[in-house]
Amino acid sequence: MNDVTHTIAGPALAEFQAAREIVAAVARRTPMESFGYLANRLGVPVHLKCENLQRTGSYKLRGAYHRMSALSPEERARGVVAASAGNHAQGVAYAARELGIAATIFMPVGVALPKLEATKAYGAEVVLVGDSFGETLAASVEFAERTGAVVIPPFDHHDVVAGQGTLGLEILEQVPDAATIVVPIGGGGLIAGIASAVKQQAAVLGRTIRVVGVQAENAAPYPVSLAAGERRDVPVLPTIADGIAVYRPGELNFEIIRDTVDEVVTVSEDDIARALLVLLERAKLVVEPAGAVSVAALMTGKVTSDGPVVALLSGGNIDPLLMQRVIAHGLAASGRYLTVRIGLPDRPGQLVRVAGLLADAQANVVEVLHTRHGHGLQIQEVVIEISVETRGPAHREEVVEILRKAGYDPVVQAD
Repeated sequence: MNDVTHTIAGPALAEFQAAREIVAAVARRTPMESFGYLANRLGVPVHLKCENLQRTGSYKLRGAYHRMSALSPEERARGVVAASAGNHAQGVAYAARELGIAATIFMPVGVALPKLEATKAYGAEVVLVGDSFGETLAASVEFAERTGAVVIPPFDHHDVVAGQGTLGLEILEQVPDAATIVVPIGGGGLIAGIASAVKQQAAVLGRTIRVVGVQAENAAPYPVSLAAGERRDVPVLPTIADGIAVYRPGELNFEIIRDTVDEVVTVSEDDIARALLVLLERAKLVVEPAGAVSVAALMTGKVTSDGPVVALLSGGNIDPLLMQRVIAHGLAASGRYLTVRIGLPDRPGQLVRVAGLLADAQANVVEVLHTRHGHGLQIQEVVIEISVETRGPAHREEVVEILRKAGYDPVVQAD
């Protein structure tokens, strides 16, 4: 192996290449799709690496299978254990089934039903413990200490990083001229593997490739930690990108990312919702919010490139109920959904008049709530809360202005 690659943090290039052969036993070579919608906006080719179409619905299978394939016969006989609320659970369960290893997965009590049922379907024993992931993790550790089961970590392990890094080699085979690769970051195992593998391969080829990480701004320990030069904890606020919501970088992952990743940016909840909606409408791809942050970073201009870009869609496991809410949020964030509250005199024909104004504005009514109670109303007053579909921010403002010119005082409701 070329000595230059040994100066780059993480597993050696030969380890990634060997891991590729191992992981190929279970992991699909997922599609790489051109994305004209973003290419036209950015002025460079944009490609989507569709790991949302991977077995188990995410890249996690790669690292889990590679780690477990390295277990000795004695370790395999003891079984494996993991704590996860989703993708890691399914990856471990599937890999364990393929390797003939007993798996016990600890999941929080409130885990989404589709994730719970999928993990069980792969043959794992699922134990529901704790209202928070911290309690779930503690229970899995106690189980490992009591039974001798081998813990399979989600990101902070050399073998896991090597398994995830197989994606980097796959990306370069599919887009040899890639200039920038954009990757979601949670604990950091995925981007640590990709960046290390890609930088080493690029060094062999005598070229440079940028690797940029993306975190949800409500759970973003990496920008703070990288600025400080050491791992730092951050408060985790609610985020739809729960698959990458961590409060502290992985120890091994941080060291690799510090040395190999060019930049880490953050995106908002609205940014993520808009990206998910665009992927549904324009690319016809179902992607979970955590897996869509790479596209969100490109759409917002947080990441730019002077050459071909690859955006990794890291997973597609999204609860249909969450998808319904995210789509609605994405429509609102894109200016395509408007809810206003309007006070009216309690007289016949008022609702019809408002509906007529909206029809003239070509705004399609989705829902109407009409009440005489609450809101500090007088006896002869009513309030309607009306939701309409709009064509974008300009049309949205036009609808509000039409209502105002008609003598109403519409109050736009928060999205």
